[in-house]
Amino acid sequence: MSLTAEQRCALAVLATSGYNGVTQAPLSAHGFDASMIADLVNHGLATLTAEKVRAGAKLIAIARVRITEAGREALGGI
Repeated sequence: MSLTAEQRCALAVLATSGYNGVTQAPLSAHGFDASMIADLVNHGLATLTAEKVRAGAKLIAIARVRITEAGREALGGI
């Protein structure tokens, strides 16, 4: 898969986010839409994990995105 500049940028954000990855909200704030992130997941360059976190007295569902080893390789080993 050849990466677009936007996909490379998204992978770079994921690569620097550490073990916890990034939720969809900050990715959206960077201008990355859900379909582009889904494309990275479908190509094995990122993973998407559904989690529940506590916000006050409520549990809310979030989606956490992490880069895979294949994603790091696609970036040239970042």
